[in-house]
Amino acid sequence: MNELEFGGKMKEPDVRMLHDMDDVLYDREWAEGTENLELYYMYRDLFLSRRDGDLFKEKGLRYDITIILPLMLGREYVKTAGHYHPRVPGEDVTYPEVYEVLEGEATYLLQKEDLSDVVLVRARAGDKVVVPPGYGHITINESNKRLKMANFVCRDFSSIYDPIKEKGGGAYFLTDKGFVKNPKCKEAAPLREIEVPAVRDLGLVRSREMYPLGREMGKLDWLVHPQDHLEAFEGLLD
Repeated sequence: MNELEFGGKMKEPDVRMLHDMDDVLYDREWAEGTENLELYYMYRDLFLSRRDGDLFKEKGLRYDITIILPLMLGREYVKTAGHYHPRVPGEDVTYPEVYEVLEGEATYLLQKEDLSDVVLVRARAGDKVVVPPGYGHITINESNKRLKMANFVCRDFSSIYDPIKEKGGGAYFLTDKGFVKNPKCKEAAPLREIEVPAVRDLGLVRSREMYPLGREMGKLDWLVHPQDHLEAFEGLLD
């Protein structure tokens, strides 16, 4: 159940349940009285062929798909748990990530770890959204349809969940009344919304699916070696 067919094979998901999220929810009173629900499905390390799989591994890339159901978590729209990325070994820069909306609509909340910048990006099918070095992120589905999105990321690290968990969630919660600031994030900068940034300097085009880029030499090197591509991230979220 909830298997995804990809490359002619059926893939089982990792499932994020409601009570996996208890520490980062806005409406905790609602959650306490609610049975455990499936919120979203994560299909990791996908490839259409064995050759693609070998190429992705050789280049240090991982391609995933996430499906987020259209739900309300009490007064809050359904979301991911949120995480940051670690630093590249020996460098003072964290790994980036790129998302592509395949179906539905995505609301991305991007925030620096010190919360000196908090950015909102709303994206639709075909849009690519880059999480640049120095930012963590949460994905929200505020539509009445399922959200299906893909991501490419460096395969050699583990996401960091604790900073957002310790703050009880992201800097802002998206509720049925709009955005509400997290009282544990008093130092957070005002939320600012931007259009989906242009990412041609990173080889991404809205009208072109990003999966084939994983096959092309050097196209996604900025995900694995961001320290060599810092100029491409400059002003990305301005």
